[in-house]
Order: sequence, then structure tokens, then C-alpha cells
Amino acid sequence: MTTDILFERRGAAGVVTLNRPKALNAVTHAMVLELHAQLNTWAHDPAITRVVITAAGERAFSAGGDIRALYDLGCAGRHDKALQFWADEYPLNAAIKNYRKPYVALLDGIAMGGGVGVSVHGSHRVAGDRFSFAMPEVGIGFFPDVGATWFLPRMPGEIGTYCALTGERFGVADGVGAGIATHRIPSARFPALLEGLAGTVSVDAVLAAFSEPAGEGPILAQRAAIDRLFAGDRVEDTLAALDREASSTSASAEWAGKTAATIRAKSPLSLKLALAQVRRGRHWDFETCMRAEFRIVSRIIHGHDFYEGVRAVIVDKDNKPHWQPATLAEVSDAEIERHFAPLDRELILS
Repeated sequence: MTTDILFERRGAAGVVTLNRPKALNAVTHAMVLELHAQLNTWAHDPAITRVVITAAGERAFSAGGDIRALYDLGCAGRHDKALQFWADEYPLNAAIKNYRKPYVALLDGIAMGGGVGVSVHGSHRVAGDRFSFAMPEVGIGFFPDVGATWFLPRMPGEIGTYCALTGERFGVADGVGAGIATHRIPSARFPALLEGLAGTVSVDAVLAAFSEPAGEGPILAQRAAIDRLFAGDRVEDTLAALDREASSTSASAEWAGKTAATIRAKSPLSLKLALAQVRRGRHWDFETCMRAEFRIVSRIIHGHDFYEGVRAVIVDKDNKPHWQPATLAEVSDAEIERHFAPLDRELILS
């Protein structure tokens, strides 16, 4: 057991605390294994009627998986060791999705990537004042995983497509509006909320008593434009639509120009994979989505862009990645299909 993740029983609640505040509570391989094992134990404990997951510190719920550790393994040629992280993480995501007791995530601060994976699939997701959600993987040559193939296409309209291709951050109002969070509760009330959740009153009743209106955020305010401009099945078509909007007299022209520029900075391969995920995931069940993600990551870790993206953003921090291929036109349909192709050893979810 590590001190990176803490477990305690508080009344009727099993409480999980992500405890790496200096690392923005990034989820390590050991934390994945410990959380899954503890959830299995609590699932069979009649004294535990609900699970609550929270995090230490004020900056982040969890900024993602421990990407630097996975980068180092890949650079050292230890691809099988790196892949084992995802082979264990994705079944944890599925276990949370299928958990038979209420699973309440208290999201105050950054929630990205792997942090989304241990929260968004729970039955209840509470956004505090500092809530900041994003799936920014296309900016580091990766792809939206931890079940994003399932939850992104189930956001309203094309909001999930926008999320996947831009990596834009969603605040409290947009998080609730997009369905990432189920409730909006002020951060100052989290201690009292946790005390209430530790009692025997139903989780729904406790959350309803604390919940406040979320209002409308800036992303959902652009919903009509997003639905119109992000409806295409090719990233090139989306960029062309944004460019046309940017050169128009529309009220959303400036926004469209900035959005197009944001997308153009991302990995071309990652962008095409992300759009394919969102389009295909609409028609797949959860397990199929998770297996597809494992197929993709099994290819990504042997490629170029993930390592170049992490180098540029996290290691050297020059923010000047050199993507390969460098343009969308160079990413063939066959290359995308290769990432989705069956594996000799498919993901085992249970």
C-alpha cells in the first residue's frame, strides 16, 4: 500500500482520497491497482452503502494519469510495462461504470484524462467552485481515452466532438450542462456534504439538499455554432467550416478563428483518431469502446507523436512539438483503421 491513495470508512461511506497534491494527484499504476481492489472489497461489504472519491489539495482532483512515467517506460523500450498500466486502468474504469453502489466524485479543481476515468463513470459527479474539466490528449500526441469513446458522443449535440478536438477546459456551468458533472455544489460546503454522505440518508436526497443551479457557461453558449460546425466526419471539413465562419460577419466569427487555430496546433494523427472515436463510439456499447481504446493505445505507444508531445509539453516544455505526420492530409484512412484493428491479445475487462 502507498500513501498516494487513502481509504477510510466514514459512517456508511467508503471514502477514497487521491493524495498526490504536489503532482496534481496524477494517477499512478499502483493507485489504479489499489483503488480497484478496494472497490471490490467495499462492493461486498454491507456496511458500506456508497463510495465517495475526493482529492487532497485545492488545485486538482486529478490532472490525469502519470504520463511522465509512461513516457519514460516507452523511451526505455519497455512498451509492455507501459501497456500494462492501461490494461489495468481500463478495467478500473469499467468497474466504476458498473458499480452497484452509488459512487460519488467530489470534483474541485482540475479533472483531466485519468482523473476523469476515476470520476466521470460514477453515478454522481459533483462540481465545486474550482472544477475544470478537459480531455486535452490530442495536444500531447495521445487520444481521449479512459472511456471517452463512450462519454464524448453522449454529450449534447457535438459538444463531445468539440471537446475531443480542442482540448478546451469546461468550467462548472459547462461541466454540468455537458453532463460531465451531475450537481453543482459550492466548495465551501464540501465538508458538510461529505458528512451528509457518510450518513444513512440516500445519496440523491443529500445531493439535492446541497445542490445549486449551475447557470450557462461560455462553451454551451456556443452550442448552436458547435453543432453546426463540428458535424462533419473529417477534421479537414470541420476546419474548413470554422475558417468560413471566421471570415464571416457572424457573431461567432472571432470564436471560430480562435478555435481553428487551437485545433491546428494539435497532432494530426491524434485529431483524426479522436474524431473517429467519437463517431464510432455513438453506436458502440461501453465494453466495445474500452476494447477499441486498448487497441489504439497498443499502437500509439509504438509511434512517434505521443513521445514528441510529452517531450514538448511536459519534459522540455518548449511547446513546439514536431508532429509526424505533420499535416492532416498525410494521415491516411488506412492508418486510422490500423489503430482500430483487432489485437492478438485483446483487453480483458473483468
